[in-house]
This record gives sequence, structure tokens and C-alpha cells, in this order.
Amino acid sequence: MKILRTRAASVSRQGLCTALLVASLTAAVGVSPPHNTAGADDSSPRPSDPQGKPHGVPNLALPDLAPKNPGNAGKPGGGTGGDAPDGNTGIPKTALAAYQNAARLAATQLPGCHIPWELIAGIGRVESVHAGGYGLRSDGSTEKPIRGPRLTGGQFAEIRDTDKGRWDGDTEYDRAVGPTQFIPSTWEMSGADGNGDGIKDPNNIFDAALGTAHYLCANNRDLNSSADLDKAVLSYNQSREYVTAVLAWMRTYQSGNVGTVPDNIPTTPHDPSGDTPGKRPTTPSPGTTPGGGSTTTPPSNKPSPGKQTPSPQKPKPDPQKPDPQKPTPKPEPKPDPKPDPTKPIPSPVTRLERMGAAKWETTTGEVFEERASVKALDKAGKPVAGARVVFEIKGEGTEASFLGGSKKVTATTLKDGIATSPSVLAGATAGQFPLRATVEGKDGVTPVDFNATVKPAPAPHADKIERVGNECAAVQPNSPFDCKVVIQASKGGKAVADIGMTATVASADGKKAVETGPYFKDKNGKRVRKVDLGKTDGNGQIELPEFFADGKTGGYTLRIVTTDGQALLVYLNVEAKKSTPQPSTTPSSTPKS
Repeated sequence: MKILRTRAASVSRQGLCTALLVASLTAAVGVSPPHNTAGADDSSPRPSDPQGKPHGVPNLALPDLAPKNPGNAGKPGGGTGGDAPDGNTGIPKTALAAYQNAARLAATQLPGCHIPWELIAGIGRVESVHAGGYGLRSDGSTEKPIRGPRLTGGQFAEIRDTDKGRWDGDTEYDRAVGPTQFIPSTWEMSGADGNGDGIKDPNNIFDAALGTAHYLCANNRDLNSSADLDKAVLSYNQSREYVTAVLAWMRTYQSGNVGTVPDNIPTTPHDPSGDTPGKRPTTPSPGTTPGGGSTTTPPSNKPSPGKQTPSPQKPKPDPQKPDPQKPTPKPEPKPDPKPDPTKPIPSPVTRLERMGAAKWETTTGEVFEERASVKALDKAGKPVAGARVVFEIKGEGTEASFLGGSKKVTATTLKDGIATSPSVLAGATAGQFPLRATVEGKDGVTPVDFNATVKPAPAPHADKIERVGNECAAVQPNSPFDCKVVIQASKGGKAVADIGMTATVASADGKKAVETGPYFKDKNGKRVRKVDLGKTDGNGQIELPEFFADGKTGGYTLRIVTTDGQALLVYLNVEAKKSTPQPSTTPSSTPKS
């Protein structure tokens, strides 16, 4: 993935199309230097909500909207054809799943916010380039941590430690963490569990994406409003250039100019701490330069080149004669090589123990109440922390998946040796499937299976249907009925959705279908006297299409019948217009005298 790294003082404008996009965005939100809080109004960070304060170096590079190059097809980020976006606009598969999952959950949890996944993706792009280059895994975790600068003041805000180093590894000062760069104290207020594993972890992109949605939707914001959208993004970073960049990426993704790229595509990570790209910042000691953390080289005992201090000349020892003043040194054991942080530490796990029920059951479209949970044990039966457990939904033909859409996720055991999978969505297909837990890199450890059954959801049932609104007035022949017929389905007084219904034109008593009289029109405009009305909506209601009277007069009914046997009659009357008596034109006779 092509990553253009830009500090807060400059913005890369690529091509005429990008310039036009910037012009349209800046006309709406304006441009000012990063972290200029003037005019921010109620989006200014409060003392208990420091997210908008300077907390790192965002990637303010704007999307390259130049015409797509057909030659990119088949290259990383190039998609499969000439219309595919290049790597500049590609989103890693797991990141895209996390953003879309967060928007779906937010639509239920915060229905008045109307947050699009593309806005969450815009934040992820500007804050960490979608965690690119950090070893993004399918479970949403990263091999390497994503951390902003140590917030010691100066160029960045001064924020003393609030999480005891739980998320950022620093017990003295806070640092922004994770794919969307949350400050730990803000995460305590807005943190969310996006993958259903029971943990709110800002370093996991599923959790971070949903937490971002919660944060942007705060204060009852409706992001369909341009004013609320502006305030939301400003609350994340008090910079007009930041707003411009986030909204530019959001608009780009909304335009369809986006494709997926592999999670492990080789790329240089964007470093929000301000250090050299790809180099992780060292943990500075108190008193180092405020801002981006210490990048100085530790003091060395070696003299600097060109300034060597001559040492006193000593006679060279004879290698054939031992020095009587020194005892014969014993060979020192070689130190163990330092572990590679990018590789998992070999686990002493010898077996997995199932936690919870072995058999699960739910209906189509529902989330299983159970979650797969296992305990990793060593040969002495003691729990093993830090082991990586792979949970995988096996079997063909099932549409079941973990929340987020993946069929395979990895979780790390905690201190008690227990690892738990995210929640599982049953999907729309009935059947059975196993969910298998294995230890990563340990083929000799017996897997643990959880057997899941998905049953067809029971058909919805209503115990009552009734007409909503007024009765239909009588009409003249060859006229449309000027009334709206809405049918309400309920059970125990509560609305019932997905109740199928039909409507048939019948005689006045509703017992016999008729071949003449009122009628509906099919899609071709042909007269029909029986129609499938479809199913009731979420409010348990269904509206009949327009219907008409033909040339026949008299009383009729619409017989409404549900798929589960409930029936209702709607009465109709077609009357010919009565003629008004006209005054006689015959002259009266003159009475005789």
C-alpha cells in the first residue's frame, strides 16, 4: 500500500481531482493549522475528555483521485480490473469488516446518529492508515502496538497517566493507542466491545471502530447534519486540516473508490508518535524532550570518531604464558537470544479444556447465547497465559460467522489460561456445524469442538388483524376508491412483523369470490381481483394497493386473509349517481272563467 506520510504542518494534494475535492471540503469546513481550537464551540475537549487535544501526528495525506490505472490490476491494492482503486484507497479486509460491523452495531445502539462506516474508516485512515504495517490479524489485533507520543506537554498535550499503563505501557504519562488512537481516559468513557469477546480493547480494530462510533455520536449528534458532522470530527482533533482529511477519505469511500487489500500487505506503517516511519519510539525517561518520545541513542562507552583519547601503553602479554596475577577465567554462559516480538513465544500448552456447554442451539438469524471458551493447561495441569488459541467455524453449507464476518479468529489466553471467542451469528441457513478450538503452532494438542445447531426460525403468528383508519366511502362506477386501507397484525396487543397476507374481492357477505366488481391492477395494468400483499413491516402493518370500481354497482368486500389463518372483511359500496328531479316544462292550463 502506498503510504504518504505527512506531518501536521503540511497536506499532500495529489492531482487536479484532489485539489477540487479539497476546495469543496474547505469551503464547508474551512482550513486552519492543526490544533487551532479557535471557533470550535462545543466540540472543544473538556478536561475529562482530552481526545481533541494534540495527541499525535495524524497522516493528513489526501486521497489520490486521479483516474485509475488499468495496469494496477492484480497488484496489491489494484483490484482485479481497470475500474479497481489503487493501493492508496484500499482498506485491509479485516479493517473494512471492523468499520462496517461498527456502523451496523451503532445503527442499533445509536439509531439517531446515522453514522456511516465510511466516516469511521476516514478516522482509521488518518490516524493509523488502517493499522497497515502493524501486522493486522483477522481477530482485529495487531502483532505490533500502535502508540502515539508520550504526552508530556510541549508540542503535544500534557496528560499524566490515567490507566496505570494498562493500554499504553506507560505508568507516568498517557499515550494514544490503537488503530484509531484513543487516549486511555477517553477510552474509559467511549470504549466498546465490537467483536463480542467481552473485552473492550482499544488495540483491537473491531473494538476501536465501535468506540470511535460511540465517541463521534456523543452529545446526541445526528451526523446527517453537516454541523454535527463538523463538530464530531473536530472533537477528535482540533484541526481544520484534520477535518478536511477525514472528510476527504469519507467522501472517497462513499463514492465507491475503494477496494480491499490483504491484511498482511507489505507496507511501511504510519507512526503517529512522529518518529521515523517504521521505527517504534523508545520509552523516554523523565526529562526528555516533550512530545514525540525519546529517539536519542543511549550513551555509549565507545569514544566518538576523531576524538579518541590515547590510553597508556601497556606491555603486550605473552599468549604462551599465563598471567600469575589472574585466575584462570571460567567460560561464561552465552546469554539467551532476545525473543523476536513479531513471533509468538512457544507455548508449553499440552491440552485444552472446554469451558461451558459442548452443544449450542439457536434459530436462523440469531446470535448464539454461548461463546466458545477453553482453558490452556501445561503438563502439570496449570493454566498457561499468553497462549494463542485459534477458533474456527468448520463445515460447508453454513452461513454462520463470528461477529465481524470472519469464520476464523485468534484469541490470547489470560492469566487464568482462558481464551474466549467472539459471539457467533447463526446466519440464514439451518443445519449443524462444529466450532473448533486449537492451539496455534501446536499440532500435538487435541482440538476442542463445540457442536452448534441452527434451527429454522418459527413462522411469525398473529392472533388479530384489524383495519386502521376510516371506512371507505361509496364510489360511483368506473372510479377509484378514494381511501387508504392499512391492516394491523398483532399478538397479545403487540405488533407482529413478517405476517403474509392476501386480499380477494368477494361478495357482500365475504363468502364468495367475484369475477366482476372492484378490482386491483397488476404490474402490467391488467385487472385482477386477488393480490398477494406481501408481509407486514416492523410496525406490524401492511398497506393495500390502490383499487377501483368497474361498471357494476352494489355491495362488495375485500377479504383479507393471513398465512396463519386470520381473516378480516373490508366493506365496499359502488352506487350509481342518483338523478336530480327536473322541474316540468309543460305550461299550466288556464282555468276557465
